Formats: sequence, C-alpha cells, structure tokens
Amino acid sequence: MEIVPERNTSVSQLIVQWAYTGIRFALSNGTMIGFLTFLELLIVLRRPDIVDKDNRVRIVSVEEMLGSYDFVIIGGGSAGAVLANRLSENSNWTILLLEGGNDEGVISDVPSLASYLQHTEVDWGFKIENSSTYCKGMVNNQCNWPRGKALGGSSVINYLIYVRGNRKDYDQWEELGNSGWGYDDVLPHFKKAENVSIPDLRASPYHGTTGYLTVERARYKHPIASYFLNASFEMGYSEVDVNGETQTGFMYPQATVRNGRRCSSAKAYLRSTAGRENLHVRTGALVTKILVNETTKTAYGVEFVRENMKYTVRAKKEVILSAGTIQSPQLLMLSGIGPKEHLEEVGIRVILDSPGVGKNLQDHVGIGGLTYLIDPPHDSSTSTLSEVEQFLAERNGSLYDISFGEVIGFTNSRYQ
Repeated sequence: MEIVPERNTSVSQLIVQWAYTGIRFALSNGTMIGFLTFLELLIVLRRPDIVDKDNRVRIVSVEEMLGSYDFVIIGGGSAGAVLANRLSENSNWTILLLEGGNDEGVISDVPSLASYLQHTEVDWGFKIENSSTYCKGMVNNQCNWPRGKALGGSSVINYLIYVRGNRKDYDQWEELGNSGWGYDDVLPHFKKAENVSIPDLRASPYHGTTGYLTVERARYKHPIASYFLNASFEMGYSEVDVNGETQTGFMYPQATVRNGRRCSSAKAYLRSTAGRENLHVRTGALVTKILVNETTKTAYGVEFVRENMKYTVRAKKEVILSAGTIQSPQLLMLSGIGPKEHLEEVGIRVILDSPGVGKNLQDHVGIGGLTYLIDPPHDSSTSTLSEVEQFLAERNGSLYDISFGEVIGFTNSRYQ
C-alpha cells in the first residue's frame, strides 16, 4: 500500500489518502475489521461534527474524585445517563456516574454499521446458557446476548428503531397492581423525553418536541422499502404512526437519530450536561460491590475497580443501581442481596434475603433472521467506497440507512 504524496500535500491529506487506500485494501480482501478501522480514522479526520470535541463528556480522573457524593449512579447506560442529567439539574447536589466501559466511539454514529458493533469493545460479549430448544444453530446451542459497554449502554449498539410498546401492555401492568404504569400515566414521560423532528408528527398529541432524545426518520431510504410498504397496503393495512393512536399497521421506522446519526442516551443526556460542575463521570470503573449497612439495610457507598486498583466512594443520599438487565441483579447478589440459599451456596454473606433478585430473567438474544438475496433495484449503489465518500463529504447515502428494518409493522395475531 505504498502512497506517493503529491507535492505540497499536508500530513493530514496524506493520512486521508492512506486511509482510503486502506479501505480499498480491506474491501478487496473482505476484512471488515480493517474497513472499520480505516473508516474510523477518516471520520476523525473529516467529520468534526461526529467527533464533537467541544461537547464530549469530560471524564474525571480518580484523583479528582470526591470521597463522597450525594448520589452515586452505577451504570451510565440508557437509564443512568438520564438519571445523571436529571439529578445534576439541582446544583446543590453532587453526583458521581460510574461506567464500566468507555465513551462511545465515532463508529457507533454510523447507523448502517449497528450490527458490527457486537463483539467489539462496546459490547460486554455475553452469551446465554446452552439450550436444548433454541439457538440450536449456534456453537454449543448458545446465542449472543449483546449488552452495551460504554456511556450510553445498549443505546450505543442497538438498531435505533423507536417503538414504545403497546398501550395494552402498560394497562395490563397497572391492572396487575403497578400503580402509575398505565399507558395514560407513562405517555407524558415519553413525550417529555422526546424531540420528534418528523414534520407531520410535530403537532401530534402522542409526541414531544422539547426533550433531549431526538427522533427522526432515517436520512437514507433504501429503494426496496417502498415495495414493502406498498405490499402492506395490498394486504389491507394502512400506514400508521405505531407510537400514536393505534399500533396496527405499517410505517417507515422512527429512529433515535439526530441529523441522521445515532442519538444514544449519552449523546442526548450527558453531552448536554458538559458544563455542570456538580456531575462527575468516571469510565472504566467496574463496580464490584454495593456497601450496605446490615442493621438499617441502607446502601451507603460502592466499591469499584479500575486498572486492577480497588476504590471506595460513599453516598450521602442514595446509591442508584442502573447496570442493566444482567448486571443489576448480579451486583445485588455480589453485595449480599438476593436468594439466601444461592448466596450461601456460592459463599456470599447474606445481607438481605430477597428471593426475587435474578428471577424472571428472559433471554434477549442477538441472532440473524431469514436472509436471502434479491436483485438490486436499478438505482441502488453497489460501491461501498462511494458510499463512504457520500457519508464523509456529502453527509448522505446508504451508511445513514437504518438497515435493520426498512419498514416495520404490527398486526393482530391469534393462536389457534
């Protein structure tokens, strides 16, 4: 890959030329890791809006950290970022946000590359236990269970589609005794969080326009999408807003993107707090234990590990656990809170016998669906290199595609 620089070529221009040569080489050899590496370099050099240097979260050093904070939040993911934002609105409180991963990388901004983020440094890389009934096409009958390991958590590696759920699910939760979880109760919170940029939804009573989380249509629409949507019309369905009055029907997806690029909870809720001195964010900090007063059963601090060093920090008011579906119950049990028999079995001192911790865990696997080849529409691009240039220079093209679902829909079904 020898490059002969032109006369008067700057160092940055030379690096750009070298990176494009690297991408060509990676594409010709089918090396996805190489492609992502060189694309990341080109984004850093040519897309300062993605690098977003002025608004990135400032990570405090361990030496800068206080010995105690009013609130200590464990996990800077989809929930933790929101909590850090909201609590730090009160300038009289001090907040520490601890995240096991690092800041989200620039590649995660590229919508069409979502599936390639699994098994990278922003994914915890979990696998489910082996099963005799599903994941039978996988090694040892084990599917991957993607979980985000970065500021923004799984909102950094998900497929971006914005769907809130069905009204009846929320109403059923309320009927089961969960007061305040009915659809009419949660809708105002969805609206408060959202800033919908889709023109025909700005005035909708089901959407918000002043929240931190941006919701848009994908900037790129694959030519085949219209065929899928028209097919749904032929079947008798209508185009609907699945986050609106009725969910039955089809639509081009709404997505958690801003200016066509991923809008993670870190981008939405943490970068907007960059100037708040009462919020400290520490990445690469793996919390290993919640400190609990055995008499009062009150959490008063946490232990965490960074670069093989153990640290302790205290909470004056609350420890807030938002470490995700897997690691929240795991951390409770490591801290002595969980089913007594299991804790004693693995040698953990029981602080509180709580049999429900870790129960009703349901697999959320990452697995490919049915995949098949089609003849490409006449106006679709087949050159990945040209798509890279479109993304970098023209800020459009298929790398802005929400490729997981060109059209989404909900239908009524009934078991026979």
